[in-house]
Amino acid sequence: MIDHITIEVSDLERSKAFYERAFVPLGYRLSFGKEDVFWAFDVGDGSLFEIQHTGSKPPLTHLHVAFRVETRAEVDAFHRAALEAGAEDNGAPGPRPEYTADYYACFVLDPDGYNIEAMVNTPAV
Repeated sequence: MIDHITIEVSDLERSKAFYERAFVPLGYRLSFGKEDVFWAFDVGDGSLFEIQHTGSKPPLTHLHVAFRVETRAEVDAFHRAALEAGAEDNGAPGPRPEYTADYYACFVLDPDGYNIEAMVNTPAV
């Protein structure tokens, strides 16, 4: 089990605002942090997704993070919330049979161009 993942972002406050809004449908919440340094989001089971300020200028190193959710409706809701928060669409919600028969996911690019996915890998109900 992963305890935490930290990614560097070019604009900490912009990314904080983005993830606060995009994570609402998944139930992920801002947990703690330090102004102008980093923010940590509780993503369940004691795991954290952290963002921290970088001294580098975009484009930053390519990164892909996939969040496993419980239902296809959560994938859809995450996609909507992320787009409303300013993400760029990188793959609308839908089946991804090229991965597995029951894989359903969406992809968005966050403010720094990181590929963020919400996915579920269970049969549709």
